[in-house]
Amino acid sequence: MTLTPQASSFTHDHVFLGASHDENARRTLWVVALTFVMMIGEIAAGYITGSMALLADGFHMATHAVALGIAAAAYAFARRHASNARFSFGTGKVGDLAGFASAMVLGLVSLGIAGESILRLFQPTTVAFTEATIIAVVGLAVNIASAFLLAGNHGHHGHDHGHSHDHGHHHDNNLRSAYVHVLADALTSILAIAALLAGRYLGWVWLDPAMGIVGAIVIAKWAYGLIRDSAAVLLDTTDEHVAEEIRELLESTGDVTISDLHVWQVGPDARAAIVSVVAAASVSAEVIRERLAPVHELSHLTVEHRTAA
Repeated sequence: MTLTPQASSFTHDHVFLGASHDENARRTLWVVALTFVMMIGEIAAGYITGSMALLADGFHMATHAVALGIAAAAYAFARRHASNARFSFGTGKVGDLAGFASAMVLGLVSLGIAGESILRLFQPTTVAFTEATIIAVVGLAVNIASAFLLAGNHGHHGHDHGHSHDHGHHHDNNLRSAYVHVLADALTSILAIAALLAGRYLGWVWLDPAMGIVGAIVIAKWAYGLIRDSAAVLLDTTDEHVAEEIRELLESTGDVTISDLHVWQVGPDARAAIVSVVAAASVSAEVIRERLAPVHELSHLTVEHRTAA
């Protein structure tokens, strides 16, 4: 079907990728490469030296590499299919789907690490503390480098909202979760170093598997947070911040009543809304759209308009 010039002027695309999508994808690939190399080194060193804390940190890095690998693939898929009409609201939520899947894997791995660490508490093994400490320090350095790579756009909006609401949650969940995960990796590296030094100089051999348990708890906590946040997006949970702003803009003048409102995330920086209103005869659907123009997060708006009796 060929659209008339008038009709074509109202059409729009459904590309709701984040403003820094491609840059985030490049950053993620670099961190995947760094983490994969360090992961191999730490796991191998953990088995050779017998350090459970080092093994825990290595497997934590492995899950991090898997999660980032899934994120990188999600970035590529979302970009490749961004204009595919099969996806009604674009591919802006592919990253949240990837985050949910990787978080489920992380939860299972954390259980495995905790189980092995508890076993080591009751069946201690010989640990080569010096070698294990060196590897853990190198791992910490990689974590810090990864954090700097991912921190470029972390906590940055990319535009001025022009209103007082706090929209700090409007970020790329892939990048945000990866950044937090890198910090968690750094924490487990620090715990491993502390345990290894205590084992070498104080004879506290039990502290090594204990730190393995702590590392497992950190992974589980991170996995839970990512499951919670990504599931909220996947289930189209109402964005209350944007919904409240819509109510304020439309109902503050007294000539519009909202009868039904749906606001949900369709991309890291994009929200869609269906607004059903009962309005005075002088308020048209176009007026409703004009009043909602200050809501910069709204990338897709559907207005259902009825005139008040």
